[in-house]
Amino acid sequence: MKTILNDSKNPRFNLALEEYVLKYLGSDEDFVLLWQNENSVIIGRNQNTVEEINSDVVKKHDVNVVRRITGGGAVYHDDGNLNFSFITKMRDNLNDYRKFTEPVIQALNKLGVPAEFQGRNDIVVEDKKISGNAQSFFKDKMLHHGTILFDANLPFVAEVLNVKADKIKSKGIKSNRSRVTNILPYLNDNVSMGQFKKTLLEFLLGTDSISDHVYELTDKDLEKIHELMDTRYNKWEWNYGQSPDFSIEKQGRYEGGKVEFHLNVSEGKIQDIKIFGDFLGSRDITELQDKLKGTNYEEEAFKKVLDNEPLDEYFFNISVDDLLHCVFT
Repeated sequence: MKTILNDSKNPRFNLALEEYVLKYLGSDEDFVLLWQNENSVIIGRNQNTVEEINSDVVKKHDVNVVRRITGGGAVYHDDGNLNFSFITKMRDNLNDYRKFTEPVIQALNKLGVPAEFQGRNDIVVEDKKISGNAQSFFKDKMLHHGTILFDANLPFVAEVLNVKADKIKSKGIKSNRSRVTNILPYLNDNVSMGQFKKTLLEFLLGTDSISDHVYELTDKDLEKIHELMDTRYNKWEWNYGQSPDFSIEKQGRYEGGKVEFHLNVSEGKIQDIKIFGDFLGSRDITELQDKLKGTNYEEEAFKKVLDNEPLDEYFFNISVDDLLHCVFT
């Protein structure tokens, strides 16, 4: 088994690296990767991004939002979370979550963490989730990856994934929120993340000589990884536009009155929009509705339309910021 030593904390690079090893790295070797992301929400392949994130918190704290190629629910990553990935020939491995979580569990047990497998794809400690796992496959290879909550900011996890109770209807796969905990309090000798990462990698490789198992990325490898970043993981169309069709209702009350938006969104674009409320205006609101149709369901695109309109003629004493706050928070 080989590994790639990767110090990047850019979620777009890290997800592109996984996909590259799965689809393009012409090696008969199995791989295990350990990696970390800076503050990020990683969205499952079949999820509606809008349903999974607290967009107000995401914007305020500059949290990355990136969709992955595997299914499952949304997860939050920060410096206190460690991710592991196995890329291997499929054989009989597809949907065998125990096969890939078992060595991680054994390593955790060895370090004093009473981890165990639970449910379909989780690792828990005292009935609290410390790891969620997901899989994808390509031709005769598969990717299995999971998280390990080492010393993550758990209150912020709850905040950034706590979507406000707007009326959203979609066919996206909903995340199943579980009680979670960190493993740091259970570890022998209170080891650091760096020590834990090294110990885990040695255990998964079955050696204390990691250097003998390292694959060095070539310039050609890196070129293809960055191409994947540019064509997929850096794209709004992938991270948001790939969401299943959905309808959403948003409302707010401002100095100029109440405003209510009803939107139908398909392929990330506003297909239909109706605006109601007791606000005052001299122009027919249907004119603005027509101009918003076809716009990406994202704040920047929405704002661009509003900035080019005589907004005070549609909404007396209601600002652009008020409307953006209503639709996107």
